[in-house]
Amino acid sequence: MTNLFDLTGRTALVTGSTRGLGRAIAEGLGGAGATLVVNGRGDAATEAAAAELRDAGYDARAACFDVTSETAVMDAFATLDADGIDIDILVNNAGIQHRQPMVELSLADWQRVIDTNLTSAFLLGREAAKRMIPRGRGKIVNIGSLTSELARATVAPYTVAKGGIRLLTKSMAAEWTAHGIQANAIGPGYMLTEMNEALTSNPDFDAWVKGRTPAGRWGRPDELVGTAIYLASAASDYVSGQLIFVDGGMISVL
Repeated sequence: MTNLFDLTGRTALVTGSTRGLGRAIAEGLGGAGATLVVNGRGDAATEAAAAELRDAGYDARAACFDVTSETAVMDAFATLDADGIDIDILVNNAGIQHRQPMVELSLADWQRVIDTNLTSAFLLGREAAKRMIPRGRGKIVNIGSLTSELARATVAPYTVAKGGIRLLTKSMAAEWTAHGIQANAIGPGYMLTEMNEALTSNPDFDAWVKGRTPAGRWGRPDELVGTAIYLASAASDYVSGQLIFVDGGMISVL
């Protein structure tokens, strides 16, 4: 019987995959058989991450480029084309956070978060789809958030960006599913990542997360892997435009 979750022979580009959620997802896809294209903004960190993955037994290469730059994204895909590398799976994971009340928020900080968390997914998705459509297949996995559905004070640009991810995913599905491309999203709950260190080290916030989450704890980055493999594999060939929350049940309760 064919293994629906086998990614052997597929190549996955995971943005923001030098650490955190992106690194965990990349390792998970690699473990399922995918060849990995590791992305980050810094040459040294990106090359080091790719080398570490290779040392761990994965087939990985580095692709250092700024996901918020249209020119850089287009050039990156042109380089992959020239090297004969087809991206079968795109995971739009790159993201940043900025916590500040809206009345104090500068336009520059607003734009920086929107560009990194939302516009980059459009740019990468567009370039990937241009190549997936002629092949008649492809998987796009966008990383959303609990804030794709609900808001919290002081993180307005992040909330707007992640809400946009939800509808960008549906728009991708509306236009590209007919071409054999499935576009879906994952909405992580509160995860133990470097980006959340300021929150995990705050006793009051830590207690709030644990009390608010039915699972009673923070999530681990590796707990996104199963959902990512599912959405990247043949197991989800009739699933498109969906957002799956991996949040310990948090979004389901008052």
